[in-house]
Amino acid sequence: MPTRSLFATQFHEAMLGDDALLGEIEASVRALAEDDRAGRGWSKAHGYRGYTSYASLDDLPQRDPAFADLKRHLDRHVAAFAKDCAFDLGGRRLRLDSIWVNLLKPGGTHSGHIHPHSVVSGTLYVAVPVGSGALKLEDPRLPMLMAAPPRADDAPEALRPFVYAEPQPGSIFLWESWLRHEVMPHAGKGERISVSFNYR
Repeated sequence: MPTRSLFATQFHEAMLGDDALLGEIEASVRALAEDDRAGRGWSKAHGYRGYTSYASLDDLPQRDPAFADLKRHLDRHVAAFAKDCAFDLGGRRLRLDSIWVNLLKPGGTHSGHIHPHSVVSGTLYVAVPVGSGALKLEDPRLPMLMAAPPRADDAPEALRPFVYAEPQPGSIFLWESWLRHEVMPHAGKGERISVSFNYR
């Protein structure tokens, strides 16, 4: 073929496949949102609409058996993703470095960012009200496109400057940590619950 694709960006999308565990995690997140005063304080101070344990708790798999079970699921998905990315890990494997919960209220969002010092990042979606926001992924070449014309509305997904991944309860999304992404505004009703994590 005269044209070939180069420099692929991998994105992993799968389902947890364990409704009982998903229910346990939702109950745990709601309990943490009630009990974690430091996390509530950090969220308020940083304008986070809702609650996140991002800056307050770093031991969820040791603290709660539901998160220990989740880690076992995530380890398998991350190992498969690392293989799909053709990472040469020298016989080692990626390890969970951080994991935190997010309870986002209507109107909440998370602007574009990356996850420095990590290899793979991802999110498990626990509760996803209608209209609560997709994950927006940005073409990493965007700052260098200079005079490139815009893409046609019907361009293939791999050629679009932004891709919107729509989660459902139980969705697991994985991407390489350098990939810029953002959480679109929560325009629905109810609380959007997710668990985010980094592997290194």
